[in-house]
Amino acid sequence: MRGAAVHRALEAEVGRVRAEAGGAPPRVLDVGGGSGTWAVPLAAAGCTVAVVDTSPNALATLARRAREAGATERVTPIQGDVDVLADLVPAGGADLVLGHGLLEVVDDPRAVLAALAEATAPGGAVSVLTVGRHGAFLNRVMTGRLTEARRLLVDPDGCTGPGDQLRRRFDPTTLGELAGAVGSLRVELLQGDGTLDGWWAGASGDGEPTTREVNELDELASAVPALGAVAPRLHLLARRH
Repeated sequence: MRGAAVHRALEAEVGRVRAEAGGAPPRVLDVGGGSGTWAVPLAAAGCTVAVVDTSPNALATLARRAREAGATERVTPIQGDVDVLADLVPAGGADLVLGHGLLEVVDDPRAVLAALAEATAPGGAVSVLTVGRHGAFLNRVMTGRLTEARRLLVDPDGCTGPGDQLRRRFDPTTLGELAGAVGSLRVELLQGDGTLDGWWAGASGDGEPTTREVNELDELASAVPALGAVAPRLHLLARRH
């Protein structure tokens, strides 16, 4: 079920771009997505995708996945850091910019989000996928790690302590405010992702559901603000004006 709600939102955005561009391939920029988890499916769907990542190993995995998907010609790997994104890609050059798994690890999430917006064409969209604070809290409670759960709530950045591998976690309010602080962006969608991950126990009295049924239920739950807020991941789509 991972990514079902996000995939649906990205499919809708790609469809919008195609319709407005008369069928021309949507231009996608994936920042920090070197292994191709999101980039390769988008390229296979007909988008041209530039992927910026610091890791040569991740970019090598991207190349292999693109080759296996028959999408090599539509994928451009770029080794570099988001801190110098303006030097790596043209301003306003992408219809859709992805920053998935990025804001929780960078030094300055607001500056990074502003850089993603700068790389987006007017009318284009920025997609952010990040770790949810409230989902992480519930996970710690359900697994008996109450000290970590308390730290997640009281720490300003939603961290569990010095050994935490993430710099921060977001709740819907802080993520929305961060995007709103970038003057060129207008938030259009803020939802949970993988809402069922921490709750669904598998087959029940209803029998074994299909993957489609699970994904559809996860999408429905992720769109409900109270449920999406406790999802393990939060997804934001903002439009550049």
